[in-house]
Amino acid sequence: MSSAPSQDTLPEATGSAPEHSMKSKDMRRILASSFIGSAIEYYDFMLYATAASLVFNKVFFANLGPGFALFASFVTLAVGYVARPLGGLIFGHFGDRLGRKKMLVLSMLIMGFGTTMIGLLPTTAQIGIAAPLALVVLRLVQGVAVGGEWGGAALMAIEHAPKKHRGFAAAFANAGGPAGAILGTLALSLFAALSGDDFLVWGWRVPFLLSAALIAVGMIIRLKVSETPAFQKLEAEGAKRRVPLLDVLKNNRRAVVLGLLATTAFYVCQSMTTVWGVSVAVENGADKNGVLNIKAFAALLTLIICFYSARLSDRVGRRRVLIGASLLGAVLAYPILLLIDNGELWAFALAIVLGNGLVQGFLYGPIAAYVAEQFPTRNRYTGASLAYQGASMVGAGFTPMIVAGLSLAAGGGLWLIAIFWIATMLAAVVAVKLTPEGTQRELD
Repeated sequence: MSSAPSQDTLPEATGSAPEHSMKSKDMRRILASSFIGSAIEYYDFMLYATAASLVFNKVFFANLGPGFALFASFVTLAVGYVARPLGGLIFGHFGDRLGRKKMLVLSMLIMGFGTTMIGLLPTTAQIGIAAPLALVVLRLVQGVAVGGEWGGAALMAIEHAPKKHRGFAAAFANAGGPAGAILGTLALSLFAALSGDDFLVWGWRVPFLLSAALIAVGMIIRLKVSETPAFQKLEAEGAKRRVPLLDVLKNNRRAVVLGLLATTAFYVCQSMTTVWGVSVAVENGADKNGVLNIKAFAALLTLIICFYSARLSDRVGRRRVLIGASLLGAVLAYPILLLIDNGELWAFALAIVLGNGLVQGFLYGPIAAYVAEQFPTRNRYTGASLAYQGASMVGAGFTPMIVAGLSLAAGGGLWLIAIFWIATMLAAVVAVKLTPEGTQRELD
């Protein structure tokens, strides 16, 4: 199969949009906006993931047995991931029609509202079934918001950056994910140290309410950045454009499917270690605060490796880095599962460093540039968001439920879970092999 992109996949470049130097004041502001904005939104989104593992099964589903309560809590977690492709489509449509910057500002406002309201939500003991129903609605709001966030933040960095630094620039948007996870995990860990029932009564709410202050900071930064050169050029040309989604479905279906499969790998790593793994480790006897602190450290390692692997992908290509990391994930899958199931804090620490820090970190760094480079400017926000957020729904939203079900089916054994994890890694290898290298492509 030829690796050369079709005319529909990538239009011929008639010239390059002006590029910012990576050291210019404008570029530093753009990268800061992508990183800090994503960190704040993912603080909100991943805070929910940690709370779903440790809090919501006791606060909103306490009337169910422990196993089913945790399963129900993971179902509400999945709802946010199901909503992410919808958010990607909505924000992608308007981002491709009206510009990247406006959508970034709107997504942040919506996320702040949803997260703050979760912090104020009464429990099931107080208002009955209305509580978990409201929790699901607010999780949907979070999902729509973060579904629009990634595409805008990644494209803001990529479309401003010089071609030879696009992977590194895009990593600033992706690195906001682990940075937000660090903030959210440490915030919840701080209040988890409360004595007695205070954590479950009110302590867990404080990190959610802090979102309002973080959103205000993010808005100040985001309002100062300029629209991307690639989109400005598209606007200046004034060419008639079809509905972005229809354009993607007609001309870029293959890129969406392969991008989704490739991206699913790192989301599965994330869910296996930082959501399902946290719950299993605590249930098997590992100290809760220790687990949360280790999770925060692993997120820091993910962030560091994310930048390193992004720079590496600028030099050797996205495909080589992604294929190598996926194969490493397949090899380490079963050993990591054994470590998570051990119940000792040291074993969980090693598991999450390998799975979350190393494998996910190498997958995470190049993925934003890899996906974005498969689409032309006219539908890049929509196409990239559809691939990336579709993967988040499949890989992150459904994985905790799937793994919980596989564990029940195997009588608590790990072999079915290992097969599932290895299969996702090998599917990513095949998908990346079938896509062209994008490091030398012109984006405009």
